[in-house]
Amino acid sequence: MDIEKLIEETFTAHEHDVPDEATVLAAARRRIHRRRLALSRPLAVAAGVAVVALAAAAVVTVARTGSTPDEAAPADKAQTAAPKTAPKPAVASLPMPFSLGWLPPGRVEYVVHRVNVGATSDAPDARPVYGGDYMITVTANGQVLGVNVQQMRTMPVDEAMFKSGPGRPVTINGRHGVESVHSDGPGGYELYLADPSGGSMYVNVDAQHDSTAPTQKLIDYGHRIAAHIRVPGDTTVTPVFGLRDLPGGQRICAFDVERGTTGFWVGTCTVMPPVVVHTGAPELPGAQPGRPVLGHATRHLDENGFRTLLVLGAVKGEPVAIAGRVPLNQLYAVADRLVLPH
Repeated sequence: MDIEKLIEETFTAHEHDVPDEATVLAAARRRIHRRRLALSRPLAVAAGVAVVALAAAAVVTVARTGSTPDEAAPADKAQTAAPKTAPKPAVASLPMPFSLGWLPPGRVEYVVHRVNVGATSDAPDARPVYGGDYMITVTANGQVLGVNVQQMRTMPVDEAMFKSGPGRPVTINGRHGVESVHSDGPGGYELYLADPSGGSMYVNVDAQHDSTAPTQKLIDYGHRIAAHIRVPGDTTVTPVFGLRDLPGGQRICAFDVERGTTGFWVGTCTVMPPVVVHTGAPELPGAQPGRPVLGHATRHLDENGFRTLLVLGAVKGEPVAIAGRVPLNQLYAVADRLVLPH
């Protein structure tokens, strides 16, 4: 089953939900694993958005190391210079479209950073749906708070919906917003704040893992986080591997960087990209050996036209998967552009 249909069916089944990534992603992961395709977190779904097709995202520049000059040979010895080898490209950092200037005190763990941007296939020049998304846990004195901040460019503030019930108007730093009335409900504190670039910023603060937190504390933290969002931002995240010089007019349309894993959506970025490149791939029973890539053995599997290519041992001994409903040679063309950690 191809990834476009998989995501479309998952979104359609959950289009009645407001932003609840746990519900949508759990359903997506169950379906994906049944098809032996490990995809790092499909797109989050906003209220009323059933299908999202990706468009142009962050441009990734690959940093390159400089060559080291050869040491001079001793005057009294004949020395043959060693052949020069091209320096390996470095894995480039990825820019986020906005930064968080303040977070609650405690041990901060970034669960995921990503840029999900897009348009519909009927309107490829439409404004992106998602600019970026931070999912964070903050631990202090045994209390664990979850923080989620998303840039929702097609969600007007006055059309916002909440997991915990109705909303009420609020003003933060002179900007209009709507916040949840029942911040002690199942969704915690939620806020949609008008984004100067259009749409809204969604801020959610909630107690996690059986923790509890006073309602006013959640509200105060949510207000302060929102007040310190910087657009545009200067935050970058470091993937575990990269891509460079993609062939055929392709580029990175979206990325997902989690704890120790990375995923890229690669394509023309005017419709849902045809190729997903990611770590955390499952085994592929029945996969056939292929040609080496960057000195690594490969395996490939064709499931009714949906093909997966594994580059074995590419990142910390684990494979990188390149998958899509495209010819195998196109998957190899992407694999040849992998930038692997030294």
